[in-house]
Amino acid sequence: MPKWVYGFGAGGAEGSADKRNLLGGKGANLAEMSNLGLPVPPGFTITTEVCTHYYGNGEAYPGGLQDEVNVALRSLESELGATFGDAGNPLLVSVRSGARVSMPGMMDTVLNLGLNDETVRGLSAQSNDERFAYDSYRRFIQMYGDVVMGIDHYSFEDALARQKEDAGVELDTELSAEDWKAVVAAYKDIVQAELGKPFPQDPQEQLWGAVGAVFSSWMNQRAITYRRLHGISGDWGTAVNVQAMVFGNMGDDCATGVGFTRDPSTGENIFYGEYLANAQGEDVVAGIRTPQPLSRNGQQDASGLPSMEELLPDMYAQLADIRDVLEAHYKDMQDIEFTVQKGKLFMLQTRSGKRTAPASVRIAVEMADQGLITEDEAVLRVDAAQLDQLLHPTLDPDAEKVLFARGLPASPGAAHGRVVLTADKAEQWADEGQRVILVRTETSPEDIHGMHAAAGILTSRGGMTSHAAVVARGMGRPCVVGAADLSIDMERSVVLAGGQELREGDLVTVDGGSGEVIIGEVPTREPELSEHFDRLMGWADRIRRMGVRANAETPADVKTALSFGAEGIGLCRTEHMFFEPGRIVDVRRMILAEDADGRRAALNELLPHQRSDFLAIFRLMGGRPVTIRLLDPPLHEFLPHGAEEIADVAKAAGLTPEAVRQRALRLSESNPMLGHRGCRLGITAPEIYEMQARAIFEAALEASEGGGAPVTPEVMVPLVMTRVELDLIKARIDKVAEDVAAEKGRSVDYLVGTMIELPRAALCADEIAESAAFFSFGTNDLTQTTFGISRDDAGGFIGEYERAGILAVDPFVSLDTSGVGALINIAVGKGRAARPDIKLGICGEHGGEPNSVAFFENAGLGYVSCSPYRVPIARLAAAQAVLRR
Repeated sequence: MPKWVYGFGAGGAEGSADKRNLLGGKGANLAEMSNLGLPVPPGFTITTEVCTHYYGNGEAYPGGLQDEVNVALRSLESELGATFGDAGNPLLVSVRSGARVSMPGMMDTVLNLGLNDETVRGLSAQSNDERFAYDSYRRFIQMYGDVVMGIDHYSFEDALARQKEDAGVELDTELSAEDWKAVVAAYKDIVQAELGKPFPQDPQEQLWGAVGAVFSSWMNQRAITYRRLHGISGDWGTAVNVQAMVFGNMGDDCATGVGFTRDPSTGENIFYGEYLANAQGEDVVAGIRTPQPLSRNGQQDASGLPSMEELLPDMYAQLADIRDVLEAHYKDMQDIEFTVQKGKLFMLQTRSGKRTAPASVRIAVEMADQGLITEDEAVLRVDAAQLDQLLHPTLDPDAEKVLFARGLPASPGAAHGRVVLTADKAEQWADEGQRVILVRTETSPEDIHGMHAAAGILTSRGGMTSHAAVVARGMGRPCVVGAADLSIDMERSVVLAGGQELREGDLVTVDGGSGEVIIGEVPTREPELSEHFDRLMGWADRIRRMGVRANAETPADVKTALSFGAEGIGLCRTEHMFFEPGRIVDVRRMILAEDADGRRAALNELLPHQRSDFLAIFRLMGGRPVTIRLLDPPLHEFLPHGAEEIADVAKAAGLTPEAVRQRALRLSESNPMLGHRGCRLGITAPEIYEMQARAIFEAALEASEGGGAPVTPEVMVPLVMTRVELDLIKARIDKVAEDVAAEKGRSVDYLVGTMIELPRAALCADEIAESAAFFSFGTNDLTQTTFGISRDDAGGFIGEYERAGILAVDPFVSLDTSGVGALINIAVGKGRAARPDIKLGICGEHGGEPNSVAFFENAGLGYVSCSPYRVPIARLAAAQAVLRR
């Protein structure tokens, strides 16, 4: 028969920390503290398996549970010398949730359970404090009425406010026993009026009502949302912890508080926390009274109130000793809850404490220095995704904020600036010294100059791998996309959202870490990389197997990538270079040309620009690998749209505006992402790729002159679906290499490979590998083409798919290992079978997402490539993947 209930107490426990999945985090840690001999009020845990049964069987409990609970209650009664429901000597308990991972505040708690009209008199006699007893009773009615009976807590708070007004006092602590009796009577009247039945007096009914409420809270909306945001499975369930009450509100020798064994904000090795004298636990977090610091030893505190160390020195000394015991035992920073009752300390909870990214890094490194953990364990302690906080400015958490809109957090960091609605104006205002936020319905490659000029980017459409998101991450610009409530009125030059309006030129702040758009300028904090960070990354580099490259195409991007430890360029997108102001006219002349000769004439003008771009990158990279993707987007993206632009292009090309419009119309496509782009351009207009190949080879030779490091460029052909396509283009690239070698008297070593971004290419990878020296998985497009979902339009419904459980996570954010991952595994296996020495990497945005990086490690890829600001994340995640494997 399964065991449903596990007991714990100061003398030992039936469970332990390794039973976290069964007992939940709180229950497992209460058991562990009991086994350590720490002062834990006795109690019992109803397992997570009961929760699973509860939801799998129409909210019915398993057979035998009630008997096990009754046995556990009898054991508590025996240990404490009190009886559950006894009028003269009542046993009171708390009922708390406890999932296997901490979900603070997401589920329900009930304190002081067991009080009724009779047991409250027994508590009063026991404590010799009538005021305390009725204060505890009113707290119980309010909490039980809210959590279990579904009565709005404001109803109770209004009644309490009226009583304080009648008594002529401001603070709860100023109310007398008679006042609390009146509040209890008012609360009971509220229950009767709201529900048409009295507040339950039977402690057994109270207990099972609270247990049911905790299990039900596993599926409340805030818990569901929290699990979705943090990748927690809804199948895990929660445990229920029933524990003897201890009271911090029985007098001045009582207290309750929370503490962290190190500062959760900075990671400094000080005892950090707050407490309240003569209070219960919820008072500390409710904000009714100003908490006091545990210690003055380095803790920042503005209250001016005496610390626990000063007022209760003996209790503080015991608590400090327990702090040391817990941290040494768990080998991690702990978040603890405690109560002092009549001069006796009790521990109510310990768990690994939430911490900022700087604190996480510092704690891990300093614990390794102390010998508490190894360097490998330190690497595993830091959440790789959390490193984003270290690399970008963040909003001051204490600043006031007025929310304007909310979208997807596409690129981390925070920035403020003036609203600007066009890329040209963004560049113009930025040149004039103004900080701007570029606000667009969506961005396209022709907005690149405005995106580069802007301090931040906001779009109403698009998802996490939309053009705006990908480019912003590469540039390190804060970006919010898919703000669906936001609309742009270009005629009036205003942005509308939720009944509010911002005009072009108004100040706005975007938080790319949270997805919030805030009216006005919100102060930010600049990132600071510490010595601890450098040491942690050094340990990660020692451990990891995969290389880490960056997606970069400008000298600024390359310098950023190198500063963050990139070992190469895994994706240099050449199309972004075409939008530079001195080149776009020639690009458009090339597109508008009616024949190959006309295209070549325009391409000859572009050649020196491309060559200088590649030369700058090769010199900065100093011989490190550089993978250059030949032109990928459809040509219509480069053409003008407005009448003024069309007229300018027509004049430069010697054509009429109508001829330009007709050419643009002929190039337009119904579905350009699956149309005339990538290698298809190289087949139909081979002179484009020939020019780019020449620019690459000439730059590589020039970079190696005069003692420069030899360059072996990797030329990547995009969107290949058959080996024949690659063979045709590779032959032209090889011919250009021969021509350059003949002209320069020197040859250049190079590799030709392809992006695997179509399902057919993955399935036929063995054929393609016979011609390709390397594969780079373009997971953005591979996800698009596998799912049949446009990444630019997915933001409109992906969130609903996640909420409905259709998708566990947005596949453009974290790799779909079942579908897209299966294609990658097929391509890896087939590619290596055909060419054992083939180089394998990934250059989609998944290359900087920790869960995806773990998949790539297990798939055996040689490197990952991501935007420059995600390079440290990839380095750490790659090391963690090795350790976990």
